[in-house]
Amino acid sequence: MKPVLPALFAATMLAVTPVAARDAPVPPHPAEAQAPATRPKLIVAISVDQFSADLFAQYRAHFTGGFKRLLTGVVFPSGYQSHAATETCPGHSTILTGMRPAHTGIVANNWIDQSVSLTDKVIYCAEDESVPGSTHDKYTVTDKHLKVPTLGEMMKAADPRIRVVSVAGKDRAAVMMGGHKVDELWWWDGERYTSYSGRAEPAVLTRANTAIAALVAHPQAPLPLPAYCQAVDRPIRVGDQTLGTGRFARAAGDLKSFRASPAADAATLSIAAGLIQSMRLGTGPQTDIIAIGESATDYIGHAYGTQGSEMCIQLDQLDQALGSFFATLDGWGLDYEVVLTADHGAHDMTERQQAHAMPMESRAAPALATKAADAAVAKQLGLTAPVLMAAEGDIYIDAKLPAATRTKVSEAARAYYAAQPQVAAAFPRAEIAATPMPSGPPETWTLIQRARASFDPARSGDLLVLLKPRATTIETPGPGYVETHGSPWDYDRRVPILFWRKGMAGFEQPLSVETVDIAPTLAATIGLPVHGLDGRCLDLDVTAATTCPQ
Repeated sequence: MKPVLPALFAATMLAVTPVAARDAPVPPHPAEAQAPATRPKLIVAISVDQFSADLFAQYRAHFTGGFKRLLTGVVFPSGYQSHAATETCPGHSTILTGMRPAHTGIVANNWIDQSVSLTDKVIYCAEDESVPGSTHDKYTVTDKHLKVPTLGEMMKAADPRIRVVSVAGKDRAAVMMGGHKVDELWWWDGERYTSYSGRAEPAVLTRANTAIAALVAHPQAPLPLPAYCQAVDRPIRVGDQTLGTGRFARAAGDLKSFRASPAADAATLSIAAGLIQSMRLGTGPQTDIIAIGESATDYIGHAYGTQGSEMCIQLDQLDQALGSFFATLDGWGLDYEVVLTADHGAHDMTERQQAHAMPMESRAAPALATKAADAAVAKQLGLTAPVLMAAEGDIYIDAKLPAATRTKVSEAARAYYAAQPQVAAAFPRAEIAATPMPSGPPETWTLIQRARASFDPARSGDLLVLLKPRATTIETPGPGYVETHGSPWDYDRRVPILFWRKGMAGFEQPLSVETVDIAPTLAATIGLPVHGLDGRCLDLDVTAATTCPQ
């Protein structure tokens, strides 16, 4: 099956590819395994947003493109975003830093800061709240909340010639994988690919944005359904909408639907390839690095769920787009190393799960809403609401209250949430802070250990509320939002981790590893010493004694 976006991918690629290279045949990657004797010249780090280990296992037998190639490399099917806050920003912050959110400082997509004089005290993870008028949903993008360096920054510190590039469908993906010192960093802002204020737009981005505008100006017909997707091709009623019938049909000018379609991921890959060539990444004496955030799977999952025809089509098209991207790099003769993983997983919407023999699936009860809890606690203690605020699963107590009153509010709030049938645990911050940082297989960690891995005393709440398995925080589903993630359970924590390089001797390791292991592993393959990370080096070379430092 051809990629969904051959016109955009080809148009962007042809705009940057010399005719001689464009017309040359693309050599196939070799089937034989010979251990690479030299360091790769380019690291390609790809995150597929919301690509759970469950989705990977479900569709891996059907891949024929880029995913199939990666399956010939080193495969860790049970990678873990081991922390409790399984959201986009924390997840991306672990991939190329080697550090858990407790150390990256990215404890959630949003947190509350009561110490600043702001009207909106909810802080978005990539927001510069110091900009006048900034809010967590209308903001200037910044990298200042990331407390640690990325692998690209470590590489550049060791060799200033190294180029660090990041491009993604979300600003938080681009920022958290690119880090503070980047040569190019671009993200989709809802209308075009953009960057920090004052950064000059390369010709590659201008051409890509023009091509996307032309594409979106025309309607999109429903995409073809691969034969193996027929098994999940069933309409389903969710709230006031019927899903599973559109197959990414799009009206002219509908940028929101473009974002939640395979076309968006193909566009990001096109831009990544264009930047690789225009900047001549991977052609110098040093090893360069590019981070690529493929965000459409997450938007599609939220809008349509994980088990319908839309997700099946998306993964098929992403597989083909990745194959085209890798073939392009092959055609340029680049020696590149790939790692592909995800920022978190997810599971399907409540309604389809219930139809699939999962009666324990449920949506959050109204009593779990912060407004309801706040009213109950305030009434019990004779206080005037609001006394509680919430961001994600973190509950914050009004900092203006006296210390003794705050203690009473915390105890009452904990009791209130613990009494709710859908709540698995409610941990006060003191208990989380007193818990040692976990180690060992991440699937064996207790709930409070998972919470500790994403706890930052400066940003985390006063109380962390965790729902029971299969209870989703979406009380009422609506357009674009029928399922979500963010839980401490393994369907949200488990993600694949795949490494590939030409000549690599492939193998599969079914035991658990962590996404924080990626950075030290990549560092070892390029001979870069790194120290003090949460992750450990994974030995990818079975033909030599070791690639990891001893």
